[in-house]
Amino acid sequence: MTIDLADYEKGAKYKGDYDADLLAVQRRLAKIQVAHILHGKRSVVLLEGWDAAGKGGIIKRMSADWDPRYYQVHPIAAPNEEERDHHFLWRFWTRLPASRNIGIFDRSWYGRVLVERVEGFCSKADWKRGYDEINAFEKQLAQDGVNFVKLFVHITQETQDEQLAQRLDTPWKRWKTGADDYRNRARRADYLDAMHAMFKKTDSKHAPWQVIDNNHRKAGRIAALTYVADRLEKLVPMDFPDADPAVVKLAQDAFGYKSK
Repeated sequence: MTIDLADYEKGAKYKGDYDADLLAVQRRLAKIQVAHILHGKRSVVLLEGWDAAGKGGIIKRMSADWDPRYYQVHPIAAPNEEERDHHFLWRFWTRLPASRNIGIFDRSWYGRVLVERVEGFCSKADWKRGYDEINAFEKQLAQDGVNFVKLFVHITQETQDEQLAQRLDTPWKRWKTGADDYRNRARRADYLDAMHAMFKKTDSKHAPWQVIDNNHRKAGRIAALTYVADRLEKLVPMDFPDADPAVVKLAQDAFGYKSK
């Protein structure tokens, strides 16, 4: 499927009961995490997107009812000196989720074909080779049992400007913005070219891309969380075990437990 970001710019307001629907999808996600724990599954949920697109807000609500012992959020920034001395995928291997865990990546290895490409942080040969390296990386992990959910959080330039202004106007949000946001903003056309090339070359069967129109935050959050739940429910066994008879007997003896 060809992905064109221009198709994800309606920014329609959410028509349902946002609070009720958010609670419902969070409950689904809570059961999905338990299924990971019970069945020893591993999943990666990665989010790419524009600066100030709302990735953090999606992550916050996605993980709201998750047991913190079994998921990790990885905010990916520029590589440090040690990481630059290795292959660009090296620093992600150690962040991959263990059995029973979900790893959330706030930006990811796709930086090689996005910011590193656009800003010239690697050579043209490096980022062009990066597509095949990323595809091989994801295929290898998928064959080893890792489930992938890849979200691209899209907003228009107008929405981004509104969000950047809000960060400047809000004292406790100012730390989230800096000169890099404006450097990237000035090269939006170049980033759009890189993003569309990324979709074309890395939208695979085992790790497909899903674009989220987050120009209206409530609608975007529900869409993102619903997609994560829908995809993982297909990839992770959702059956739950009966109560252990030995434990039931202990409960009966301890406080007169009766099964419902």
